[in-house]
Amino acid sequence: MEENPFESQAAPTAGGVGLEKASVGVLAGRSAFGGFLMGLANLVPGISGGTMLLAAGIYPAFIDALSDVTRFKFKFRSLLLLALVGLSAGIGILFLAGTLKSLVINQRWVMYSLFIGLTLGGVPVVWKMVGRFSGRLLLPAVVAFSAMVGLAIAQSQGIVGSGSSSFLMMLLAGLAGASAMILPGLSGGYLLLLMGQYLPILGAIHEFKDAISERDVSAAMGPALTVMLPVGIGVVLGIVIVGNLLKWLLRKYRTETLGFLLGLLVGSVAGLFPFQQGRQPEIGDTIKAQVVTAENVDTFDADDWPVEFFQPTGMQVGSSVALALLGFGITLGVSLIGRDDSDEVPAAAVDA
Repeated sequence: MEENPFESQAAPTAGGVGLEKASVGVLAGRSAFGGFLMGLANLVPGISGGTMLLAAGIYPAFIDALSDVTRFKFKFRSLLLLALVGLSAGIGILFLAGTLKSLVINQRWVMYSLFIGLTLGGVPVVWKMVGRFSGRLLLPAVVAFSAMVGLAIAQSQGIVGSGSSSFLMMLLAGLAGASAMILPGLSGGYLLLLMGQYLPILGAIHEFKDAISERDVSAAMGPALTVMLPVGIGVVLGIVIVGNLLKWLLRKYRTETLGFLLGLLVGSVAGLFPFQQGRQPEIGDTIKAQVVTAENVDTFDADDWPVEFFQPTGMQVGSSVALALLGFGITLGVSLIGRDDSDEVPAAAVDA
């Protein structure tokens, strides 16, 4: 029997019965609920889609279902779970993308403060998978932490995350989103933010939804072909490639892989410094490789404006800390919903 790399997170139970023995109705209900939570998580930097599936009690079953499908083993329960997770996630993304985009643009420091807490709330989730401290955690954690800090510095200097939205970048954005579905603690929304694709994708989804609601097929084709298609392709490739790669890494190098993930989580906070805001473009600025002139200065959308740091007031600092604590509590609290201590594997067995 194939070893399950996620064995320290044994499948949560449904009324005392494992999901593999639960009724189709229970499986369907949890799949729909978990998928909707995962869709929201993919919209919000800091929350992992995998964490939401863990909270709904279907994470191990989701990984097993992915493994079945990518190996062309089409079981009814696996197909049902994946279909409901995907459909529910799509509904959540479609209807809430515009709201979150508006909040990030107009209340950036508030949302970034919340995102910090949401991100750090994933650390206990991953640490629970680690089971116990090991020296093998340190080097991968330091490497990942340093990489994330370096990316954050590059982002602040405009080296990365410029928002250039080519087909390739959207494809990579889909891969990033798929990675967040696979492993708890990794936030796809944050990766998109770092890549400069977060607001463009939210805007395209909102534009597509508006066009569909107005029955304007031609208007819907633009965001569908330039954004949603490449992102969708990236998600599918990510599920097949990244999912199986991570499963292999966790089986062969579990401690090192989780150490790397912990480093990513903690280091990602460096790119979420809250006290920054969009600045109206000035003549001479360069936005998406286009020089701002007197003629085109009013044509740039708010999500394309340059971002600058500002000096916060004491009230803003205190509010930022409170929001971060709130976000931490939300992620940690949600992760505990699907917890079942009776199903845990002892820490000693994790590194066996």
